[in-house]
Amino acid sequence: MRYGLLALLLVCGCTDDTLVNRPDPNVERQAEACKPVETPCAIEFLYPLGGVDSVELRGDFREGAWEAGVPMQVDGAAFRTELSLPQGTTVHYKFFINGSEWVVDPLNPAREPDGGGGENSVVTADCGYNLCSVDGEPPPPPVEGSFDWRSAVLYFVFVDRFRNGNPGNDLTVSGVEAPANYHGGDFAGVLEKIQDGYFESLGVNALWLTVPMNNPNTPGMGTDGHLHSGYHGYWPSDLDQVEEHFGSEQELKTLVDEAHARGIKVLFDYAMNHVHEENALFAQHPEWFWPLDYDGGQCVCGSAVCDWNDSYEQKRCWFTPYLPDWNFQNAQARAFSVDNAMQWITRTGADGYRLDAVKHIELDWLLDLRKRVSEEIEPQTKEHFYMVGETFESGNRDILKFFVGADRLDGQFDFPLRAVAVEKLLRRTGTMYDLDSFLATNDNYYPGVMSTFLGNHDIGRIIHVAEDQPWDAWAKGDPWGNPPGLPNYAAPFERVAVGFTFLFTTKGIPLIYYGDEIGLAGAGDPDNRRSMEWDNFSEHQLMLRAHIQKLGGIRRDHPALWRGVRSTLSVSNDTYAYRMADDVEEVFVALNRADVPGSVDGMPKKGRDLLSGAVVEGPQLNLQPRTAMIIVPES
Repeated sequence: MRYGLLALLLVCGCTDDTLVNRPDPNVERQAEACKPVETPCAIEFLYPLGGVDSVELRGDFREGAWEAGVPMQVDGAAFRTELSLPQGTTVHYKFFINGSEWVVDPLNPAREPDGGGGENSVVTADCGYNLCSVDGEPPPPPVEGSFDWRSAVLYFVFVDRFRNGNPGNDLTVSGVEAPANYHGGDFAGVLEKIQDGYFESLGVNALWLTVPMNNPNTPGMGTDGHLHSGYHGYWPSDLDQVEEHFGSEQELKTLVDEAHARGIKVLFDYAMNHVHEENALFAQHPEWFWPLDYDGGQCVCGSAVCDWNDSYEQKRCWFTPYLPDWNFQNAQARAFSVDNAMQWITRTGADGYRLDAVKHIELDWLLDLRKRVSEEIEPQTKEHFYMVGETFESGNRDILKFFVGADRLDGQFDFPLRAVAVEKLLRRTGTMYDLDSFLATNDNYYPGVMSTFLGNHDIGRIIHVAEDQPWDAWAKGDPWGNPPGLPNYAAPFERVAVGFTFLFTTKGIPLIYYGDEIGLAGAGDPDNRRSMEWDNFSEHQLMLRAHIQKLGGIRRDHPALWRGVRSTLSVSNDTYAYRMADDVEEVFVALNRADVPGSVDGMPKKGRDLLSGAVVEGPQLNLQPRTAMIIVPES
């Protein structure tokens, strides 16, 4: 365990399996990893630098340790030390700063009274599911064919913008400009790319598809003053019918079956916060929806009447005046909606949901859906149904965490991590010390399997953030009349490659937003949802895609990258090195974000860089500008 900055480090090789309800699919490896219950866990304590000359860890971890503790050493951006303690041992501790001041762990919320009017920080050694049972036997073997969601690499297929496989279902909405109209992408196009191995070539083993429900063929006014269509799927006008522009329900089922035949899971985007005003339910059951009129005005989210972030108003506000908001305090409305979500699973064989706008609905909806999935779906499929939420919060991790747990979401998209990674790796603001400090608090902040990402459909395209002069795609580039073009130099693509190297070699499910593998250009909505390009690539685009293909294979072949424990090896302003390790292997990762060569330390004496194939010799390694290495030791 790592504490002091709340990051868990289990050097015994044990990993967080809170949301993975089965052991590793590799039964032989799992048996080898089984540890006796008495095997000690290594707990790493950290205290951040910053005007501190000395730090000593004191506590009840051994006799006399309150009077004479363990001196902590400067390593990277923090003071560090490690204790080795038996499973289940609870430690009460404080930091003794500069030889005079007692300080509780500022970022560890677990505390107990110290008997003198103050508090002690508290941590319990927990080695996780890799421990053997009390009788010394290894954990039970997994259900045949079970899937460990920690190993997933997720690709967001924005169906309408991905590939047109059947022009016969193409339609456009009258009065809507091309950037916000349907572009013709469909299930047939997605199926083509499944069958030709495109996703497998990227190491992708899970697809996230846009909302499959039918949307109206009428326009809606956007906040940008332009008319939009429902090409994105978030205006469900019929909860039972498949989107007619995408194809038939049988085509969707065939897509899912073909993905399954190739070992690829399929998640649907599910919009449970609202319906479109043309949905018959709104007229038939107005009591199932919050009224738009509220407090002398219209309760539109983000207006002067209703606040996006007010705990009450955020659950009743309408996103626009034509999207009635479900009132899930009404038990009948909630039951109907949950039942609809269950029907889509049973009708199509979907493996999970990406749940939209989670903080805008009642928690009971999530609790009800999780209970029914656990009781009705998983016993039949023998698989865990993964549910990941979208809660657009860049700073407040506790809001995201609230919705994650065994009885609710499996994880959320890690917006706070995305904000830090983009700032430090793509924009190059602050230092890599900042990234290391954030990871120390974030590695085990959530109890589940989060999804990490650089780009998605609600933010400008990341290739522009990575330019020499990074810019905010929401503030520069007109998505309607003057959209940005593709950068014609290598540096932005190299920086995005370093960013994806980070995602693919750390904990969490990395997301590839369609087109980011080729650095697809685009300003704000709807230009960040351009049609996917399939030919006429620049050399820089080909380089980036080839790099991500390598990353996918490396992550697949080296499970320590997704189930192992991360430990920092060296940090500088522009370079960062860390080790990912489980009971089977260790993998070393080095990143250089700078435009000049940089060095890292702590590398193996001899190793092989999986990205280049080169043999390298440590412990110090030099990296070229905007490059990364992923190294396995060699004797």
